[in-house]
Amino acid sequence: MAAPSASISCHYRNHQNTSGSTRKDQVYPYSSPLENLSSFFSSSKSTSTSPSHSTSPSTSHSSLSLSTIRGWIPKDPVIVGIISAAGATALTLGSIAGYRRYWRRIRNANSVTTGMLERKTWIRGVVTSVGDGDNMRLYHTPGPFFRYPFKIRTIPSTVKELKDETIHIRIAGVDAPENAHFGQPAQPHAKESLEWLRSTIIGKKMRCQLLAKDQYNRIVAVPYINRLLWFDKPLPLLMLKEGMAVVYEAGGAEYGPWGLEKMKFIEAQAKSSKKGLWSIKKFEHPSDYKARMKRPDDIRVPSTGGKAPGSLLGRIWGYIW
Repeated sequence: MAAPSASISCHYRNHQNTSGSTRKDQVYPYSSPLENLSSFFSSSKSTSTSPSHSTSPSTSHSSLSLSTIRGWIPKDPVIVGIISAAGATALTLGSIAGYRRYWRRIRNANSVTTGMLERKTWIRGVVTSVGDGDNMRLYHTPGPFFRYPFKIRTIPSTVKELKDETIHIRIAGVDAPENAHFGQPAQPHAKESLEWLRSTIIGKKMRCQLLAKDQYNRIVAVPYINRLLWFDKPLPLLMLKEGMAVVYEAGGAEYGPWGLEKMKFIEAQAKSSKKGLWSIKKFEHPSDYKARMKRPDDIRVPSTGGKAPGSLLGRIWGYIW
């Protein structure tokens, strides 16, 4: 009669040892989300392979690689949560940075930050008005939704709608004859230069590189007239070529990618051909006219100054902004 009890106790001990080893080996009862994802791809790969065919070297190599990858995937839910949170944070910050840099509309010159000027940011827009022979108003049109086939946004057309919604841009490297200001008479050829600029760029799509900010809170920029089937046309060089402006040579001048030498060369060609303002017998340089009328010349300010934040968090925020 003792044999059955001994057998039962032995069976109990074996069951106890087995369950104990099972608890020791299986720390977490559920697999992590990353492990489930890798097992999904491995199962889909195995179902696509016919069981009647022998395993090829490439298949075994891919299975080995998949096993290696699965070995690197953490199974601890805490670690998986930390990785997921870090990935979500990086994705969110990256999305914000991309939106601010490429899709956020710049309303006016006050919205242009120091970082944009330091990076010499490129923007696209449409010219809505021209106030003088060497400046214009640009309505910024970022992203794909101002252009076909995704056009769902429109550009305002009334003065009320455009108020504080355009960037006042001073065309870099050129100086046009002065129009009448503050009771002072206009320079010769000022009206012609203004009308030429209006007929050339109003309503046109432009691509501009932002360079600096002047004392009148205008953004000094290099504008290009957008052309669909050819290279964009640089507006400052076109103005010099047609004799509608002269090279600006006051302190802090910006000349874009061409430099002062090339712009002076184009100006000399227009002068020898007596184009535009160079046809005037007694032409007065706009800077001389301003000095005679005791008007201050434009002052370019490349940025508001200051170094980039030294801390890591400050640099990240500066990049996003």
